[in-house]
Amino acid sequence: GMAAALALGAEGVQVGTRFALTQESSASEAFKQLCLTLKEGDTMLSLKKVSPTRLIRNEFFRQVAEAEDRGAGAEDLKALLGRGRAKLGMFDGDLDEGGLGIGQVVSLIKDLPSACEVVRQMILEYNQHVAALFPFNFDHKVDRVRDCIQA
Repeated sequence: GMAAALALGAEGVQVGTRFALTQESSASEAFKQLCLTLKEGDTMLSLKKVSPTRLIRNEFFRQVAEAEDRGAGAEDLKALLGRGRAKLGMFDGDLDEGGLGIGQVVSLIKDLPSACEVVRQMILEYNQHVAALFPFNFDHKVDRVRDCIQA
């Protein structure tokens, strides 16, 4: 979660997949509903020679995988990608021919809350984890430590 990432030195967390699957997201309902059914392994990293993208396995993904297996270069992959492939899939709802980019975490998401609820839940979980890491309150002992140091 966010507390773990920040504890390890991160300055933030990337949560695009979570916000893509909210009520307010402009992604098509067909795309959102498909995402809610995905399991681990239903997405694969592809288009590495162009711009590494995690795609849902569909007909377009199969075309990309075949091209990559044949050793297609960046220009060939860009031609296959064409213009608007992501819009076709994620926003227009063409689940076969569209590019369906989504994060690996999608297999853990099973609901479509509001964006407000996502933020509220992130803050709640962050506060719970930080409280669990630091359950002690030393404020009332500061005077004793100060007295000990001065002695």
